[in-house]
Amino acid sequence: WLGSFITGDFGDSVRFKVPVSEVLWPRLGNTAILGIATFAVMIPLSLGLGVLAGMREGSKLDRTISITSIVTTSIPEFASAVLITAILVFWLGLLPGTSTMSDGFDIVQLILPALVLILYDFGYVTRMTRASMVEVMTTQYVRTAILKGLPYRRVILRHALRNALIAPFTVIMLQINWLLSGVIVVEFFFAYKGFGALLLEASLNQDIYLIEACAMVMVFVAVATQTIADIGYTYLNPRIRFS
Repeated sequence: WLGSFITGDFGDSVRFKVPVSEVLWPRLGNTAILGIATFAVMIPLSLGLGVLAGMREGSKLDRTISITSIVTTSIPEFASAVLITAILVFWLGLLPGTSTMSDGFDIVQLILPALVLILYDFGYVTRMTRASMVEVMTTQYVRTAILKGLPYRRVILRHALRNALIAPFTVIMLQINWLLSGVIVVEFFFAYKGFGALLLEASLNQDIYLIEACAMVMVFVAVATQTIADIGYTYLNPRIRFS
């Protein structure tokens, strides 16, 4: 089976009665689009707010951002999905309740599932960024730069920010692995035809070849993201690069 898998022959799906590749790649592409939309909003938002909170430790802004990030992280995906749906679909009537994707791709279909994923990821990455920024701001080289009279903005951008982003970078890369498994609940709730919903459907129907293909994709993504995280960590942290 592994030899056939390497050559692109994943077998035939018991559930869909077609080759696994015909089902897997379109679904994986849909999840990739959802992930790109999620990270495109979540990364700059969480990094920016985390840096601001770390720069102003103990301020009202810091407390507000910290409390918000803790609350969003504490809410599981299915609960935030229900809450967001109740507000945007039933209360305000701004969006459709599902993303069946039966009539082709539409960006509106991404909004609800992406909001749920952003809400969950935002809190964790923001807290990690804040903690890293607070630690960097107390280091000797940052204090020395401030005492020398360097502009505060220059101290942040040239001395503090790069080191503060080391830990969040690793966390963000690991969130890609979480996305492939954590997205199952979100895709099922919103009827989004992605990788997570496909894996759930394959498991419920005991579609062995499809399950094996999904598992191999998850292994490949995990190895790739971990490798990129290690390379990026080495680049961002000179102490590791020159040790």
